[in-house]
Amino acid sequence: MPIRAVLFDIDGTLVDSNEQHVNAWAFAFRDEGHPQERDDIRAQIGKGGDLLVPALLPTASEDVRQRIADAQGAHFKTIYLDQIRPFADAAALVRHVHHSGRKVVLASSAKQEELDHYIELLELDGIIDATSSIDDVETSKPEPDIFAVALEKVSVAADDAIVIGDTIYDVAAALRAGIVTIGVTSGPFDERQLRDAGAIAVYRDVAALLAHFDRSPLGGPPVVADGHEAALRADDLAEPRPGDDAEIMSETPIPPPPLSEEEELSAEAAPELRVP
Repeated sequence: MPIRAVLFDIDGTLVDSNEQHVNAWAFAFRDEGHPQERDDIRAQIGKGGDLLVPALLPTASEDVRQRIADAQGAHFKTIYLDQIRPFADAAALVRHVHHSGRKVVLASSAKQEELDHYIELLELDGIIDATSSIDDVETSKPEPDIFAVALEKVSVAADDAIVIGDTIYDVAAALRAGIVTIGVTSGPFDERQLRDAGAIAVYRDVAALLAHFDRSPLGGPPVVADGHEAALRADDLAEPRPGDDAEIMSETPIPPPPLSEEEELSAEAAPELRVP
């Protein structure tokens, strides 16, 4: 069956906000007396505070966890929210999905207040069919609740929908809801991590996905998910065409050219210059 709904994550997918969230979390943990490394926080980005804080402070009390989450929200709103900007072609991709006849849903672990701000920032009034946020559910991603509520709001079955997101938690939540995911590497996770999590395709960003919309899972054959793994129903994704510069990301590194005989002799004569 054709795709009838596209569920967009927002932070790190449509808007460039992940590092600002990392900074706000770093301030919040520090203020509570539990400083965390930014890399450790970054690895949890994509979860809501209900799951992010326990992942980093598993023995903290519920009161401490809530204070940290509240502080993060306050820091983000007062310091960073007005600095957030959309990724290139983010709004154009959402509009293109809308004009293709699909339902458009914003589904995020953020609060509804932030979603409303981003709809205005992206100038998507009248384009969005529904939203789902942490305010609609008890548990954030990677639990499936946010995506399950999104499907309910637009009355679309899981196998008629697709998610677009930037984190492994988007992919995990979607799979648990029975939905497949297109990943974008504009967030904290690379292509391999997104594919290993279960993404059926990975693009550099939403601009790359828009540039190749017709040859992507959005414009190609329908897709299915069984809750554990996902695959294209028909032919696999098309290979890049000559001149393409924003296609699905390659997983195979290009090997360096072999050394000439002269270069090999020079390297042997100067082993201290060789990089191990």
